[in-house]
Amino acid sequence: MEKTSFWRLTGITVLAWLCVIGFDFLLHASILAPLYANPHPFLLPPERAFVLIPVGYLSFLILVILAVWLMVRLKIASWQAGFLFGLKLGALIWGALTISLISISTAPLLLMTGWFVGQTIETGIAGLVVGAGLGVEKLRSLTLWVIVFVIVAFVLGIVLQNI
Repeated sequence: MEKTSFWRLTGITVLAWLCVIGFDFLLHASILAPLYANPHPFLLPPERAFVLIPVGYLSFLILVILAVWLMVRLKIASWQAGFLFGLKLGALIWGALTISLISISTAPLLLMTGWFVGQTIETGIAGLVVGAGLGVEKLRSLTLWVIVFVIVAFVLGIVLQNI
């Protein structure tokens, strides 16, 4: 893998981040939504949590930047290797966070399990996109796939919310 420009890395980062946001919407707005339905002292009220969604998305950007930084240094430049790396990184980061929250909070175990699994998959998706981006010369095809993925994730999330 040759040296990659700052702007190319920025583009890859944005593409990966968009995929993470798309999957996160699908995960939390539909799949894990029932776990947020009942008030719990660990969770913010829904109205407050909704307002803070951009803060959560900023945290994902930081994680994607970490993945890009590590993958460039480790010379991971394929979607397959990127996905596996992302899954491992996600399992370590989210596993540590989940264990720490279980040890000091009233967080429900089912919610923590959902977060661990879902966020690990999210990090795997980020790794997949970063690896794919680092392994190709032009980002056009990857950009198209990202757009399709994000649209499908949002549509599926909305459909699942309503059934």
